[in-house]
Amino acid sequence: MIIHKTMDSGWLSNTWLVADEPGGHAVVIDTGGPMQPILKHIEEYRLEISHVLCTHHHHDHVAHNNEYKHRFGCPVCGHKAEEKLFAHGLDTTLEHGDELVTGGLRIRALHLPGHTRGQLGLLINEQHVFTGDTLFEGSVGGTRAPGHTHFKDLQHSIMEVLMSLPHETKVYPGHMGATSIGREWEENPFIRAWRGIEQASSRRCTAHGQPAELLLRARDYDGGGKCWIRLCDSDEMDIVAGSRVELV
Repeated sequence: MIIHKTMDSGWLSNTWLVADEPGGHAVVIDTGGPMQPILKHIEEYRLEISHVLCTHHHHDHVAHNNEYKHRFGCPVCGHKAEEKLFAHGLDTTLEHGDELVTGGLRIRALHLPGHTRGQLGLLINEQHVFTGDTLFEGSVGGTRAPGHTHFKDLQHSIMEVLMSLPHETKVYPGHMGATSIGREWEENPFIRAWRGIEQASSRRCTAHGQPAELLLRARDYDGGGKCWIRLCDSDEMDIVAGSRVELV
């Protein structure tokens, strides 16, 4: 299998090119990264692009959807729950468990709500999973972005869906570097806390200006912080950017 990525220098969002073999079939996963290096690899390996696959509708992941679609005549695919949220729509909608086969690539859609309601993971040949903004190296997605659902959805998507994959499964996030299911199971601070390996803290704070309890602060993919908090007025939990949390 051939896997290459580009990353936008501002958004730090990845575009992934995945192909079965030189001269074979390929897909592009998320399109927020620079196009030119991806186009160079497509030409170098003489690849036929069959699909653009979107993990979710946020602009930093779909910026070049139309360019790929028009250049290669391939459908743009995403989760049915977000069909109306894509600026230019979707050609093909996917739901949990749906499979696409292109050449030697077998792609299974995993519904991972939380960061957005139609967030998709894309499991390729049962060995490589592309997690969008649900799971990162050492961090997890937030639950305050446009189109989000709830903390319980995100936690279920990570702990019950992604962490049920074999530990050797390679993880390719929507931002920054690759990791593995096993590494995140052992080292990711949020997953360790949800496993009960590390005890959550209890510190008074404000989150987005609301009284809250800080349960965990960890480093995010961009070098900033990511926080697991409980809101005092509703007792609901959230994952929010560390910049929106202040201790009191």
